Amino acid sequence: MTRLALIRHGPTNYNAQRRIQGRLDVPLSVQGRMKVRAYRVPPVLDGFDWFSSPLARATETVRLLAGDQVSIEERLLEMDWGTWEGRTLEELRTELGQEMQDNEDRGMDFRPEGGESPNDVWHRVQPFLADIAQGGRDTAAVTHKGVIRAVFAAATGWNMLGPPPQKLGWSCAHLFTVDEQGHPEVLAINLALTEKAPTTERIGQT
Repeated sequence: MTRLALIRHGPTNYNAQRRIQGRLDVPLSVQGRMKVRAYRVPPVLDGFDWFSSPLARATETVRLLAGDQVSIEERLLEMDWGTWEGRTLEELRTELGQEMQDNEDRGMDFRPEGGESPNDVWHRVQPFLADIAQGGRDTAAVTHKGVIRAVFAAATGWNMLGPPPQKLGWSCAHLFTVDEQGHPEVLAINLALTEKAPTTERIGQT
């Protein structure tokens, strides 16, 4: 089995404003760059190949973590939120009411107007997982919340209705094993990048 570590990009001004970024190419904020500079890659990732989403917030993060020996991978792009990019979920829930609630109640099939569902994200990312597994090289990738949640859902059977089986920290690395068909299994979540990150958990722990 090939190991895959997924890391979310550092914070942006849109994150601070709770705005949906999606495919918008929002850079790291000043505070985000400072936070990522304080990250320390866990020793378990030594020798891993590094990949990144092409969006600036991810490429800035990966270069602060791993230098310039990075491959850019389009399949690691954030979920496309269509016409809702730049909005907040609070705005959309107020504006759309029951229609928004019904959409959110679809779980993995939730779909923003003109955008992708989490299922779409998973089907986009799975071939990338298969490729790295077939290559047999342990891999770390800096990507986005939507991608990490989709992979985690595939690994655990979580349908995105209700809370996830374990709470995912976003200043952490999440480690999976991947088979040659691109199916992930959780190895460990919440590997600390900072001293204040959540403790490492394994599936089945409380």
